[in-house]
Order: sequence, then C-alpha cells, then structure tokens
Amino acid sequence: MEDLLMYNFNIKSSIHNYEVQFTNDFSICLREEIKKDDFLIIDNNILKLYENALKPILIDNKYIGINAIEEQKSYQGLIPIIKNLIENGFRKNNRLIAIGGGITQDVTAFMASILYRGVNWCFFPTTLLSQGDSCIGSKTSINFDNLKNQLGGFYPPNKIFIDLGFLNTLEHKHILSGLGEMCHYFIVAGESDFINFKKDFNMALKDKNILSAIIAKSLEIKKSYIEIDEFDQKERQVFNYGHSFGHAIESLTNYRVPHGIAVSYGMDMANFISVKLGYITNELRMEIRELLVQVWKDFPIHDISVEKFKIALSKDKKNVGAELRLILNRGYGKIFKDALKMDDTFTKWIEEYFNNEL
Repeated sequence: MEDLLMYNFNIKSSIHNYEVQFTNDFSICLREEIKKDDFLIIDNNILKLYENALKPILIDNKYIGINAIEEQKSYQGLIPIIKNLIENGFRKNNRLIAIGGGITQDVTAFMASILYRGVNWCFFPTTLLSQGDSCIGSKTSINFDNLKNQLGGFYPPNKIFIDLGFLNTLEHKHILSGLGEMCHYFIVAGESDFINFKKDFNMALKDKNILSAIIAKSLEIKKSYIEIDEFDQKERQVFNYGHSFGHAIESLTNYRVPHGIAVSYGMDMANFISVKLGYITNELRMEIRELLVQVWKDFPIHDISVEKFKIALSKDKKNVGAELRLILNRGYGKIFKDALKMDDTFTKWIEEYFNNEL
C-alpha cells in the first residue's frame, strides 16, 4: 500500500471537531488509543475474523460484542448494551470505541449521544460503505418499527481510523454496495469527478491504492458540504440523491438488497423521473446507468409491488405533508431538491420504471 498519511484530514463541527486517519494496521492504532475503562463495541463478525489481532487487546480491556443486524438498531436492541455499560462501570469520562460497519456505528453513535448527555467515542469503520461515506457527517440513526432511520440526531466521533485491510474479509456484494453509495458523491461533485470514478470502478475492485484514493476523494467531497451544512438543512440535502427510492427498496426486500446497491437503483429512478420532467436527457441518464448496472446486476428487484413501493415512498422521513421531497438531477454537479405530488402521472412513471426499466 502507498503512504496513506497524505489522506489524513480534520473536520470542523459545531459539536466538536474530529480527525480522520488512514492506517495500514488498525491494531497498532487501537493499542495506542484505548485508555483504562473505555469500552469497545465490536461487531461479532469482526471479533471472529480478527481474533488474533484483537485477543491481546481484549484481555486487558472491556468490550461488548453485538450482532450487526437491523434489529440491533432499535430501542429494544440498545437496552441490553446500555445496561451492560452502566452496570460495568462506564462513566461520563470514559469513551466508546466502535469497530464495525454502519450498524455498529449507528448503535455506538446514538448511545454516545444520549448516555450521560453525551460521551466521547472513536470509530474504526470496517466496511467500504462506512469508510467511504457514513464515518463522517455526524448523523446517528436507529430504526423504529419496520421503518429505517426514523430516530436520531447528530453526534460525530472524536477520531476515525480507516484501515483498508478490513475490506479483505468483506463479501463482494458489500464492496459493490460501498462503491454504489460513493457514486452519488461523484455525480454531485461534477462531470469530471464522475467520469474518473467510472473509469476507475473496475480497477478499484482489485487495486487497494485506487480504492483508497476513491475513498479519500469521496470523503473530501462530503466534507466540503457537511462543514457548511452540518445539520442537513440545505446544501447537504443533495446527498439524499437516490436515497428515498433506495430506502423503500431496502425495506421492501427485507434488506436482501444492500444499502449502496439499493441507492444505485434509487439514483437511476431519480434520473428516470428527471428525464420525464425534462431536467436531463436520456443520454445522460444512460451514461450514469452504464455504471449503476454494474453495481446492481446480481440483485434483481422484480418482486417489488408498485403499490407497496408507493406506500413505502410516502413514508419517507424527508416528505412534507403529502408531498414527496425528492433529490433530482439537472446534470452533473446540478443535483437539487424538488417537491412532487404522488399523483396519477407520478404513479404511471413508477409503474413504467418497474415494468420496462428493470
């Protein structure tokens, strides 16, 4: 691997500034970082896969293993973890250190934000989705009932350590999911960034140096928005591009379709609607779709009912009243928020998409 130090950076936050460090060996960073009575919150899969690296650290430190499943991201799922922390002496001056992907991040961040009205936490993201996207931005989210990310707030980690070595044990579908999610940043950033991403896509699946550069660029694009709109009130909302449709796909497939792959479908749906509204040409849509198809090709969604899809879309947390708030496309670097009614015309477009575009 190349020298990763050049990718290190800091992020300004009104809650507390935080730093992102790239590393070739997470265990060295963890040993240097952990202090007495800090608690590790670790994905059980990571505990098994990295048993040899973690064992010497876990002997002397407190930890809780969690199952990284959507059910864990709920009030009910958090109760035994919080109980464990309090009963085993976790205090306001101690820190939580999360090692895992997005679910581990959400669980830890949400707990850190509410426990004793806020405690410090650190994050070792272990999936491409969390390394290239969710690790920065401050968002904390848990699910409510069967609806994704309905509850949460903003509470960033104090430090983030990115080790691409974790990706060696990641299933291929989760690599695709991470690349699918990162794709929306490059479309938001502009044509040259997207063209470069598209050109490097296949090599990134094999070459960690190319992948590390993509991760760093994705985070750089996101950083530029979150530092001017940390709480998702205006400019940052463009990053919901593909997500309203994507979240509906995730929930209706019971998360069989991983998040970034669902978002890839969602971006194409947003582009399809943008073509219908005359915002972009179909040629531009197909130029982007050529890449998105490579992400979703092994995850068909023909079994989704259009009626159920409309219901799921109507429950999206970004909606206002009966109006959908969708992020649509006027061209590379021109992603924007639009208000649409779910009327007969919109319904016909959704039916056309599911009947003809899949």
